[in-house]
Amino acid sequence: MFYQLYELNHAALQPARLYADAVRFFYSNPLNPISHTPLGRSVAAAAELFERTTRRYGKPEFGLTKTVVDWKTVGVTETTVWSKPFCNLIRFERSLPAGRKPDPKLLIVAPMSGHYATLLRGTVEAMLPHADVHITDWVDARMVPLSKGSFDLDDYIDYVIDMFHALGPDTHVMGVCQPSVPVLAAVALMEKRGDPFVPSTMTLMGGPIDTRRNPTAVNLLAEEKGIDWFRDNVIMQAPWPVPGFGREVYPGFLQLSGFMSMNLDRHIIAHKDFFMHLVKNDGDSAEKHRDFYDEYLAVMDLTAEFYLQTVDTVFVRHALPKGEMKHRGEAVDPGAIRNVALLTVEGENDDISGLGQTQAAHDLCVNIPADRQAHYMQPAVGHYGVFNGSRFRSEIVPRIVDFITSYGRQTRVAVKPKLVRSAKG
Repeated sequence: MFYQLYELNHAALQPARLYADAVRFFYSNPLNPISHTPLGRSVAAAAELFERTTRRYGKPEFGLTKTVVDWKTVGVTETTVWSKPFCNLIRFERSLPAGRKPDPKLLIVAPMSGHYATLLRGTVEAMLPHADVHITDWVDARMVPLSKGSFDLDDYIDYVIDMFHALGPDTHVMGVCQPSVPVLAAVALMEKRGDPFVPSTMTLMGGPIDTRRNPTAVNLLAEEKGIDWFRDNVIMQAPWPVPGFGREVYPGFLQLSGFMSMNLDRHIIAHKDFFMHLVKNDGDSAEKHRDFYDEYLAVMDLTAEFYLQTVDTVFVRHALPKGEMKHRGEAVDPGAIRNVALLTVEGENDDISGLGQTQAAHDLCVNIPADRQAHYMQPAVGHYGVFNGSRFRSEIVPRIVDFITSYGRQTRVAVKPKLVRSAKG
């Protein structure tokens, strides 16, 4: 009933939000003389702040309509090339000249951990000049009817394998944060089975491969509470009248509460600064705030079975690094990986996946030749800086591009060994 009460509360505030929006429009309209005064801007700022902090943020758009390839601007079109109830695979198709040599196919597996895939907009944008980019667009669990069945960690791994088959041979995969474990598991299973569609390279970024290394607050909470606590306290039924009514989920609004509580003072200061920017008529700074929080506050529900299985497997039992992880009864053995080149990327100040947690993949993939493994630690960035921001674009992207172009199946024979440990040397 808690989820239903949340929905009722949100609906009850709708008239107040509409009134606040009308007040904001009235006091910010340039035809109103009061809008040019500090008093008018203060009233408009207060009204906008109320409306923004009480609204539900819908799924954002990628909005990537162009990129630069070979020093020329080309158009970009989103197309769905594969689809299942809980995920759509989006391709960012570039308008390239006929006959041009194709770029590497890159599958970016976005986190299914609360935010939409658009959180990786900057990642996609940075890779578009260099690759034929595809990304997993996970579906909000509350929007999937119960008749479509369940979705757990095993299904997630199956989805990833199916995507490799859909994209064909010589695909490169990038797992960002949470997907690092299922991506590694999927590749291990494919190698074990001799699957010809196994990817050429695997890039794992800021992922919880072994959360026993430098555990963060997130990791310690999972170990301290145990899986039963999460089942009893965060799992709820999707309310009426959403399409997934009755489905057990981990609600997005609870996830958002957890995200924000980790840095609550920072968010409070950011909203105070937003108010002052509006009062001072600093439009550029206010717009940056809107852009960030329009994305950050847009969250989706996760299926209960996926969330609980992930917490138990990755954060409580540490099944993958202990060699105990199974997929539908079949052992997941990273040692089976022999043909896929492996790159891991971490951020020095990552407070979600601590230093060493992603690098642990190299210790598990013992049969990948040393000259086809690389690890890079980016100094002075946190978790989001691993896949977004200026340092990502200038220092991490060139290394990823070099790695996937060097170890594609058509070029790997002529490659010289490359091993990068960190920007600090």
